[in-house]
Amino acid sequence: MRNWILALALALSGAGAAAQQSDFGALARLDPDASAITSEHGAINVDLALSQGVPFRIFSLDAPARIVVDFREVDWVGTLGPELLQTDLVLSARVGGFRPGWSRMVLELAGPYALVQAALIGDAPGNGAQLKLVLERTTQEVFAAGAGVPHQPGWDLPEAADVGVIASREAGGPLVIVLDPGHGGIDPGADEGDTIEKDLMLSFARELKEALLRRGDTQVVLTREDDSFVSLERRVAIAHGANADLFLSLHADSLGEGMARGATIYKLGADASDAASAALAERHDRADMLAGIDLSGTDDVVADVLMDLARMETQPRAEHLARALLLGLEEEGLPLNSHPIRSASFSVLKSPDIPSLLLELGFLSSGRDLGNLTDPAWRARMARAITDGVDAWIIADAANSALVRQ
Repeated sequence: MRNWILALALALSGAGAAAQQSDFGALARLDPDASAITSEHGAINVDLALSQGVPFRIFSLDAPARIVVDFREVDWVGTLGPELLQTDLVLSARVGGFRPGWSRMVLELAGPYALVQAALIGDAPGNGAQLKLVLERTTQEVFAAGAGVPHQPGWDLPEAADVGVIASREAGGPLVIVLDPGHGGIDPGADEGDTIEKDLMLSFARELKEALLRRGDTQVVLTREDDSFVSLERRVAIAHGANADLFLSLHADSLGEGMARGATIYKLGADASDAASAALAERHDRADMLAGIDLSGTDDVVADVLMDLARMETQPRAEHLARALLLGLEEEGLPLNSHPIRSASFSVLKSPDIPSLLLELGFLSSGRDLGNLTDPAWRARMARAITDGVDAWIIADAANSALVRQ
């Protein structure tokens, strides 16, 4: 029997009992001081103190070994997940929103550990509830056989391709720009003090959207409108559904090594232009795995896409867009990285038919950049510079279109 079948049965039975006593219309809140992930006698114990009982389900994912707990719904404010860890049998813990109305916890395990106990205890009015999970060591073969996302009516999440489609743009129609605020929900991105990348990029994406709309004859679509997790595959699918003319992914990362600072523009490349770019691309792509996405059976999309790009006009158009954005940033006098245009294998840039770039506005690990990124006046200058760069690209793209097709 698959591990998640047992887990789901236990979880739903416990949640059902609690449902008779709790109002699931209100958010449950986690008490991080009374919660912990520990180990004893080789077993992993997960204890979560909740303000009330909630429906939940549990399943496992392989390569690497992970345990995923979905909730409807827990407010994770006050914890980012790692501070719950008190055992080296769990390599990492992430908590946060996954979709509107959903929360998720993902535990990356140090080996194959199967769920043997799941119970929701308590839920007396005003006393809260305690979710207790116990995982015990098993064989890799047994763990792999039980891994997979369960398909349960009422619990299934949207597929990546399940996105709205906008009618194809007619000649002379409005320019369609997709802005991709990096990270979101269970994936917070970088953080520095109280500043979290996912929140900062959503705010900036909204500001940039307003600046782009003011240019007229433009339609702007955001890959997320709130603090929700959006997989890399779904971000690209949204761009295709919108029939986007260009795609900009917005980030403000943190690098512990070196002195990374200043705006950097990334285009898709099979090989990273430097070690720092490779590290960033690996971390961005790893975010899907750490958020509990089942990556089994996925192809090497970047290699396939690069072959497509070699046969199409998209790559030179993306390069022209990169240079146009750089010109806009320079004209506005904004701080730039010492190598402002770089390449790396970011999967979010994999669209073969949409010019796509990833823009690091700056680095939260740089005191100067952090001050700029949290300054509304500076962000307005950045939005104006990007808009000017888009305007310059439109002119150059029209002039070069015949040459590019040749």
